[in-house]
Amino acid sequence: MEDYITNLVVFGVISWTTAFLATRRIFPNRSFDFSNRIVSTIHASLAVILSSLSVQHWSCPVCPVASKSSPKQMQALAVTQAYLIYDLICCFLDKHVKLDNMVHHLVSIVGIGAGLAYEMCGSEMVAALWITEISSPFLHLRELLKELGYKDTDLNLAADISFAVIFTSARMVGGPYLLYVTLYANNPFLIKAMALGLQLVSAFWFYKIARMVKHKLTKRITTKKVESTL
Repeated sequence: MEDYITNLVVFGVISWTTAFLATRRIFPNRSFDFSNRIVSTIHASLAVILSSLSVQHWSCPVCPVASKSSPKQMQALAVTQAYLIYDLICCFLDKHVKLDNMVHHLVSIVGIGAGLAYEMCGSEMVAALWITEISSPFLHLRELLKELGYKDTDLNLAADISFAVIFTSARMVGGPYLLYVTLYANNPFLIKAMALGLQLVSAFWFYKIARMVKHKLTKRITTKKVESTL
């Protein structure tokens, strides 16, 4: 891995940490999780922008496969690698560690680290970055709204449904296609393992999200029926 990329990862960890501390000062009465989700929303937006800018051929966003990563792709991956390291540390500090989330972080850190070390598979990896982060702003928005007092409102339900639709479209449609491309290309084993691991985690989260949406819609319909009878 080039020294420039290593330095970018280190600088990124420091930058994301600084952004979190600044957010804590701006919102002193909000929770640790609230500030972390603000930073996570900034990262998700930045990751989507950087991964989009690093696409080499829009006629085939995942092309060329199993090829040397471009400088823009390496930079986009380094920024996200730094964020993942920062966020994993935050999970431990907040004592809010979930097994599926930890697996996601570790798989992503190892996979991106392998991509940065090999300096290849940039097309597939920035495509994975785009797919995994495109729904993240809505994920964090729904939790931020809850802390701001908008739980069980139409606004929160809209955020839930938007997140579910975008997550499903990206991870359960685009994800399997990207997994197929990655597995059948001449990629290193670690890259293939990361792709498979991410898709398995995504499938598990899809199951949980489907249950969440079903529960919320059922609850909303039941509430409306009760209100109409009063």
